Amino acid sequence: MGIYQIAVDGPSGSGKSTLAKGVAAKLGIMYLDTGAMYRTCGLCALKKGIDPKDEAQVNAMLDDLKVEVKFEDGSQHMILNGEDVTGQIRTPEVSMAASSVSAHPALRTKMVEMQREIAKSQTFILDGRDIASNVLPNAKYKFYVTAPAEVRAERRLAELKERGDESQNYDEVLRDIIQRDEQDMNRAVSPLVQVPEAVVIDTSAIDIDQTRDLLISYIEEVK
Repeated sequence: MGIYQIAVDGPSGSGKSTLAKGVAAKLGIMYLDTGAMYRTCGLCALKKGIDPKDEAQVNAMLDDLKVEVKFEDGSQHMILNGEDVTGQIRTPEVSMAASSVSAHPALRTKMVEMQREIAKSQTFILDGRDIASNVLPNAKYKFYVTAPAEVRAERRLAELKERGDESQNYDEVLRDIIQRDEQDMNRAVSPLVQVPEAVVIDTSAIDIDQTRDLLISYIEEVK
């Protein structure tokens, strides 16, 4: 069957990570959460008291930044300078920090090199904001997953509450989603973009299982 790559792009909260994990499980392939890599870098900046938007400070941080991706029992773990930080990277604060640090060319280059190296070893599905346009421009399958900001805010709020995080209300989550979209779409380096050849999947009216099955219907290797 050979090795192939699936690129899934989309805005924050569109469900692309949950979708990519579901596709990977269904097809028995590997999933790489690229967002977790940038979240880990954002967390590093916060831990060091660095302004994630300050390019000079972030670039200086790169000298001793060691990010590792480990797969254990099918689950991706993020290791920051030897510490497993998988459970620390899903807060709204880290999300915004990730968006900020990912705009800096030097850090982005470092992460993209890692992503390409990991993905070339076997069949992978990757999700992010510039997978099809930058990380894996030659991926065999490209998808753009989206939903209105209001729908994404409702989902994100539900996720936070499920984790016991009651720190934000709907209006705050919606504001963060819109701010993150603005930041991701307008950054100078590798912005969030829908490549012309990508299949667009709007998740606002279909559930995750339907979305997963729709995406898989495009994969020739499983027909």
